[in-house]
Amino acid sequence: MNYTRITSGSDLNTITVTRSQLVNCNYCKKGITTLEEMDSVQRLVMKSNKCKSKNYENSTHKNRVFEVLQSSRNKNDSFCDIKLQTDDGTIVFGHKSILASATPYFKTMFFSVGESNKDLVKITKLDSTILKLLIDYIYTGEIMIAQENVQFVLVAADRLQLLYVEQVCVEFLQKQLDPSNCLGIKEFADLHNFKKLLSNCEAFIKKQFLEIVKYDEFLSLSSEEVIKLISCNDVNVPFEEKVYECVIKWVKHELNQRKHLLPNLMEHVRLPLVSKEYLVENVVNEPLLKNDPKCKEYVFEALHFQVIKSVNSFSIPKTVWSKPRQVQKIFLISSWSKSEKMYITNWYDPATNQLQIVPEITYCNQSSILCVVKDEFVFLVCGETRCVGMTDISLQGNYNWVRKPNLLERRSSFRVCVLNDCIYAIGGNTENYDDYYKDFLNTIEVFSLDTQKWKTVSNKYSKSERRKFGVGVLNNLIYTVGGFNGSTYLKSVECYDPSLDKWSPVVEMAIKRCDVGVGVLNGIMYVVGGVSKLGIHKCVEAYNPSDGVWTSIADMHLCRENPGVFALYGLLYVIGGNFSNSIEIYNPITKSWSMKTVSISDPIYGAVIVNKPPHLIIN
Repeated sequence: MNYTRITSGSDLNTITVTRSQLVNCNYCKKGITTLEEMDSVQRLVMKSNKCKSKNYENSTHKNRVFEVLQSSRNKNDSFCDIKLQTDDGTIVFGHKSILASATPYFKTMFFSVGESNKDLVKITKLDSTILKLLIDYIYTGEIMIAQENVQFVLVAADRLQLLYVEQVCVEFLQKQLDPSNCLGIKEFADLHNFKKLLSNCEAFIKKQFLEIVKYDEFLSLSSEEVIKLISCNDVNVPFEEKVYECVIKWVKHELNQRKHLLPNLMEHVRLPLVSKEYLVENVVNEPLLKNDPKCKEYVFEALHFQVIKSVNSFSIPKTVWSKPRQVQKIFLISSWSKSEKMYITNWYDPATNQLQIVPEITYCNQSSILCVVKDEFVFLVCGETRCVGMTDISLQGNYNWVRKPNLLERRSSFRVCVLNDCIYAIGGNTENYDDYYKDFLNTIEVFSLDTQKWKTVSNKYSKSERRKFGVGVLNNLIYTVGGFNGSTYLKSVECYDPSLDKWSPVVEMAIKRCDVGVGVLNGIMYVVGGVSKLGIHKCVEAYNPSDGVWTSIADMHLCRENPGVFALYGLLYVIGGNFSNSIEIYNPITKSWSMKTVSISDPIYGAVIVNKPPHLIIN
């Protein structure tokens, strides 16, 4: 057996020694005995079947090494091979290999031709205290961030490419955001191109707009910055009056220097969204507006808009001026109150899970169906009486029902859907309720906002007498799903193309059922719950029109009969069904259901999603 020894020095020598040479060496006789003992132990270990390879890790090793390195920096011993000098002459010591391994900034510096052989490098335009802090971080992994230094540390960390320090500085500043400082932090983020911080500031400013305009930071903005802010569609201003007031406040802060800018600012105030009362009392007689021809035009157009709206809401031109800025969606939910013995309605905010009763909107009876057109015109269609009513929920607390033309036929157990701003009433039974199965209606009638009339568009919507079906709208087609034909539960599906007035069969579902809920999310149609001879279901099937296939997805928590199904903010909401007061939410990304219980003690019968009324506050 040969043994090799490597010695250090100016020349590296390798010496090979044989066992016989070691044996003949008196100095090594003791050593050879030790080697023989080791060989013996090794042979014994190899014979053991219980001894397996194992990796050992010293968890304190790295920390102890870096503690020694950090200590050597502070003592400036011989192991330090680089000195960093700031503008004020301060020297910070370090090790090239450590600094280069921590950040690409130093790696590039030390491996460049000009700097590779230097032991002194000048770091200009960087405060010595901040540099010390960041170099200490490289050796310790710890850094102290405070209000006083966070902006300086962030700029320096960005320069030195210390990504973790950048991240924690941004997080620190985000937590410091409040209405009094967010505009200044946004300006800082924009100046240094910190995109994530800038984006978070902009989102905060839009959300807290009403609070921000109370502080002096807002008054110090340039006209361009004010315009950029008030022209946003998603700025959170429930009342357009507040936008108008902040513009007037900004102009009057330095009136002589800013009054000529008022027309440019007023161009972005959506005066048509201001209430008629506010216009008359606060806008019409404002001297700044009266004395400017362009501003007077804006006021006149807003008044004209109010006149048109009072005559015919449907004829209002859809322009940026008439579009609410941040259109938050909420539910209008109807339920039967056992204590009041009447149908009542509530606003429901899914973001807060809060309810607020709407006494102005009453519900006719169980055969009535709610639907919504253009997200703000709520229709109530009563099949038994043929009555149809409409209310505009964008009006300020004035939710009185306006009578619309009656249905052409009496209908019970019918279905309603909305497509291209038209209301479709589909199927059902006539008024002869004593013989339910004889009086099946195989017709569709449609109400157009343009003509304000109902007309029959299809005299035969199904090859079978399909009752209690579900209805959904997908890709400008109307689907009727499942149902009951008087003796058998159905799993068949048909779709209607209004442009061709034509019905076509669709591939069947896996499960026969009626009284299903139907909703469409991201181009996929979901059929939820329903009833069959097996009872009430909690199963869900999804239909993808691109491949024409039905797929079973995760079951809901509860069985539901005839629930409302709605798509909102990338989620699928299932409301009510089987006298339930709960809401289930399906996330297509996680493919799972969650559940909320709303504080309604009575069963939910119907719901629609609408634009949140601009003056509504749900506590």
